[in-house]
Amino acid sequence: MPIIYQSTYGPPPKLLVNGHLETIYPSIFRKIEGVKYKRERIYTPDNDFLDIDWSKVGGSKLLIISHGLEGSSDRHYAKGLAKLFNHNGYDVLAWNNRSCSGEMNQGPILYHHGASYDLETVFKYVEGTQPYEEYYLAGISMGGAQTLKYLGEKGLDLDPKIKRAAVYSTPCNLPASAGTLKEKGNAFYKNRFLVKLKAKMQLKGEQYPGLVDMDLLKKVKDFDTFDTHFTAKVHGFKDADNFYKSVSADNWMENIQIPTLIINALNDPLLAGKCYPIELAKKHTEIHLEMPKRGGHTGFLVKGQEFTWAEYRFLDFIIGNKLHTMIEEF
Repeated sequence: MPIIYQSTYGPPPKLLVNGHLETIYPSIFRKIEGVKYKRERIYTPDNDFLDIDWSKVGGSKLLIISHGLEGSSDRHYAKGLAKLFNHNGYDVLAWNNRSCSGEMNQGPILYHHGASYDLETVFKYVEGTQPYEEYYLAGISMGGAQTLKYLGEKGLDLDPKIKRAAVYSTPCNLPASAGTLKEKGNAFYKNRFLVKLKAKMQLKGEQYPGLVDMDLLKKVKDFDTFDTHFTAKVHGFKDADNFYKSVSADNWMENIQIPTLIINALNDPLLAGKCYPIELAKKHTEIHLEMPKRGGHTGFLVKGQEFTWAEYRFLDFIIGNKLHTMIEEF
């Protein structure tokens, strides 16, 4: 059903002339002031922990934010959403994936795009301890994939208090997204992620001697090797290809039962092909797919504005305002 063909985003600030600059500039230079989290540690069914960060204003509705690969609740995109939604009366919880809160997690596994089980742990904890009337889910990049997978896995069994969800810069199809890191022009992103992930796997190997091949880890230069011998091995998959296909969000997205917005820019350097679920959106009553021509990956800056277009767009969608776009029905 709804594909949003005329996005309201654009053009970006003049100096951001392509998708790479739209991606890199806010990642390095954008700062959000005034968000002061209160951290709480909760525990998982497998005896590990998750650190969750609250930003409360006394609201009756809660936004739960899932961050991107090697991100955290401190990333500009998480704090931007937290501040904007706080200003509009919503409490906010930004949870940190295992190892992403500034402290290495206790268990042998880390996290990945399919770790919707930890989002489930967060939600169950909150619902069991807090008096919120409604919940809304927001996901950015990898966190968007976790969110979509969670919604699809739950399907009709999703808690009825979860009313809407919105994600952006999301690898709906993980094999297609992983393939972009093989492109020569994306070496910057590949190397940046690999350095951080190899450092974490090194620490995990020190925690659990014999878990991984530490000598091979030093030699890894590409994601196929890293994900085959480390990510897949640690998390119980055969190899990188099996891992990507097994956890990809689009395996479950058809079962989503609540209004869900997906914003993926057409010039996002880390998305390709099936990351734009056009055919699914054409026939699905609850998935709203918006594909701005510009925006990069987790970019969407607006000149002179503290908040990004994507953050304003999330607010617009979640509070249920009339979409300021043209929606063409099929």
